[in-house]
Amino acid sequence: MTTKEQIVENWLPRYTGTAVEDFGNYILLTNFGNYVTMFAEKFNVEVKGQGRAMQTATAKDITIINFGMGSPMAATVMDLLSAINPKAVLFLGKCGGLKKTQVGDLILPIAAIRGEGTSDDYMPSEIPALPSFRLQSTVSASIAKHKMDYWTGTVYTTNRRIWEHDDSFKEYLRDIRAMAIDMETATIFIVGFANSIPHGALLLVSDNPLVPEGVKTEESDKKVTTNYVKMHLEIGIESLTELARSGASVKHLRFEN
Repeated sequence: MTTKEQIVENWLPRYTGTAVEDFGNYILLTNFGNYVTMFAEKFNVEVKGQGRAMQTATAKDITIINFGMGSPMAATVMDLLSAINPKAVLFLGKCGGLKKTQVGDLILPIAAIRGEGTSDDYMPSEIPALPSFRLQSTVSASIAKHKMDYWTGTVYTTNRRIWEHDDSFKEYLRDIRAMAIDMETATIFIVGFANSIPHGALLLVSDNPLVPEGVKTEESDKKVTTNYVKMHLEIGIESLTELARSGASVKHLRFEN
């Protein structure tokens, strides 16, 4: 294999246990196996890729993928998805809230700050990490249909998983006025842009890590899963279903990479 096209066409099935032709045109990305399980149970379809790096389930032209955690894996899945040239990719991630957010709130990011480093291998650092407007607009409308609200703003993406003890880093997060912190969003935006894949994100606030009592624990994470994950997934499914139904292109007519 000498070209990127040959590599990703071979590696996408290898990572996921799913044939290229079996993927839907619309992709949901997640870091959690239970999202894939819930999707599969909702549509009574098989979970593929058990024992592989990534698991998938497909129904109604939508494929959900659990790609793991962190910016390197986020970059990997966005590169692999260039094998199928999806019409839209929506990341359903969890994040730490950094302002007035409460656990269970939704954040629809308008941009991401590239603090993770991985995206620097794809685009110069001065290029902003932005979502596709049409996709974020559709997600916004889906949230409104449920008579729910959401926060908007920037999310800081980092490679550091354990930083909650670092007071200087926490002060930096306050200074940059970020709404949330995660480990994938900026990477997905930049690598999606590099691969000409329309992309967006809907983040679920799972903890408030700037205060000691807000740091995620196993018990608190179980409460988030019990109370909020189902709606998070439903909004993602409805958003991509609406795009598929309308036939509208997410990619701007003058999109260039």
